[in-house]
Amino acid sequence: MFDRVSADDLMSLVSQRHPPPLQVGAVLILEASNGLNVGSLRTTLKQRISAVPRLRQRLQKVPLGCGRPIWVDVPGFEISDHVSVITPQSETDDDGLLDIAADLVTTPLPEDRALWSATLVPRMTGGRAAVVLVMHHVVGDGLAGLAVLRGLVDGPAPLATAVVPQPHPSRAALATDAWRERIRSLRGAPKAIGRLLAAVDELRPSLAERAQPCSLNKPTGARRGIRTAVVDLHQVRELAHCNGATVNDLVLTAVAGALHQLLSGRGERLDTVVVSVPFAARTRTESGQLGNRSGVIPVRLPTNGEFSDRLTAVSTIMRAAKQHERGASTAVLGPAFRLLARLGVYQYFIDHQPFVHTFVSDLRGPDEPLSLLGCRVLEVVPLSVATGNVTLSFTALSYDKWLVITMIFDPETCSDADRLSSALKSQFAGS
Repeated sequence: MFDRVSADDLMSLVSQRHPPPLQVGAVLILEASNGLNVGSLRTTLKQRISAVPRLRQRLQKVPLGCGRPIWVDVPGFEISDHVSVITPQSETDDDGLLDIAADLVTTPLPEDRALWSATLVPRMTGGRAAVVLVMHHVVGDGLAGLAVLRGLVDGPAPLATAVVPQPHPSRAALATDAWRERIRSLRGAPKAIGRLLAAVDELRPSLAERAQPCSLNKPTGARRGIRTAVVDLHQVRELAHCNGATVNDLVLTAVAGALHQLLSGRGERLDTVVVSVPFAARTRTESGQLGNRSGVIPVRLPTNGEFSDRLTAVSTIMRAAKQHERGASTAVLGPAFRLLARLGVYQYFIDHQPFVHTFVSDLRGPDEPLSLLGCRVLEVVPLSVATGNVTLSFTALSYDKWLVITMIFDPETCSDADRLSSALKSQFAGS
């Protein structure tokens, strides 16, 4: 049996021909950077990735009739192909770091290599340093990204793995394996049909009613900008739990309120915002079991009124959404997107889709501080790129004592991102 991309993984490959690439990542901001250099980073990561096989593999297409693409070891793998350094003449501040991260996450990774990179920014203000990690979404979803992070930071020595590179399989072996997989799929047809019906039930309300037209939806270009809001995680958790809500509910409530403020400043009124929210089909994964196992549910959230009232409403909406099978929506969206791509109209569809205004994902990261090369990780900034006509999106990640919400936007269609950042911070401050 070979390590093939899954049906869920194929969704992330559909858009790879259209900028920006569907890539994700994280910025690790480190304290006390003395002795931190690209050589030591390469040495450390080369040792650590023995526990993360996907980081030394690339995708390989297979002959017709031989199934989905497979992951194969990269011959002559070189860590220097993936780990680099940026050395500006002066120290980099936080805004400059976010500009670097935006450029890196929107630059396509070479397809003939393992689909990841790590870039060291060694001289930051305040005696700090940073490492910007980027990987293609086909490597894994948000939970998989956290597993990769756990595999790369300081910790117990990684377990020994098989000798690499493994030989590439023959066409006959691939074809045989593909037919075995098809037979297994037939045996699992009742379960697959049930998942498909669950997906239809999950998506029907959202697809039946279009999102209200507004300036949040415009065709976007290849560039992106990044802003962040950092809030005290203990206060956020306490507020959410006191209202019978979750941290995710509170993030969604704050985002909806910030978008209301943003659009009001543009002379627009939006009483509800349609947000695409990912739901993982698993609660945790390990560095040896990556890939994508999640779906999305568009939810319609209130944007105006008292924060507490909106939080209660959002909490009720999200509890109802969680009654569906987790991650089921890919049973419909995956085949639909691949069909649109085959027909040559996928790009047109995502540039004009009328169903969602934005994307918001929220991940629970490590509760305890991490370190890399002996340097404490002060902050983890999540990176995720939206494509199509969604001009801005949000990714939240809790780590240690802080919750970081990243706003990533198209600077051509969202020139007032600073106002959005202020609005989001005011939502948390006024909550």
